Amino acid sequence: MSSDSLDNAAARHRRYAGAFTDRVQGTRDWDAPAPVEGWTARDVVRHLVEWFPGFLATGASIELPAGPPVDDDPVTAWTTQTVAVQALLDDPATAGRVLTNPHLGEVPLDEAIDRFYTADVVMHTWDLARATGQDDRLDPAFCAQLLAGMEAMEDVLRASGQFGPAVPVPADADVQARLIGFIGRDPGWTSPRA
Repeated sequence: MSSDSLDNAAARHRRYAGAFTDRVQGTRDWDAPAPVEGWTARDVVRHLVEWFPGFLATGASIELPAGPPVDDDPVTAWTTQTVAVQALLDDPATAGRVLTNPHLGEVPLDEAIDRFYTADVVMHTWDLARATGQDDRLDPAFCAQLLAGMEAMEDVLRASGQFGPAVPVPADADVQARLIGFIGRDPGWTSPRA
């Protein structure tokens, strides 16, 4: 994945959600174990489809159209959401909207989607790719950006319970491995079924 021409939230979502969509469409075993303990490939999609609509609904009064349950059709559940999010980001009116959150205050809507959702999609692209034996390469420039931002608030992230303890990586590890280790995954993890 290249970071060329990714100068706004809509372009970044298009690129990175598109990469996740490729992995979703390439998945053949939805019950394959994922790098997150206790999760399967299906759970990776479930996580993204379940947390984000509530974030938008409570913070910006936006109701995303619901696809089928992930248990029934993970591909359509994901596709329905990603198409709706892209339409939201492509809408010129989105630039004037804000998301309000008790932990974040008021944040421009496109920035909130970019910082919290698109970043999560990127990290979970690795999870789904590893679970299903697909290409797990992430954009190194975006990995570096994510890692720098997350390292600056590590104590808050760890206290949130949303990230496990960091997994040590060699000092000369590439930026993707450092990011994956930081978020509590073993960069060398492979699925026994992939």
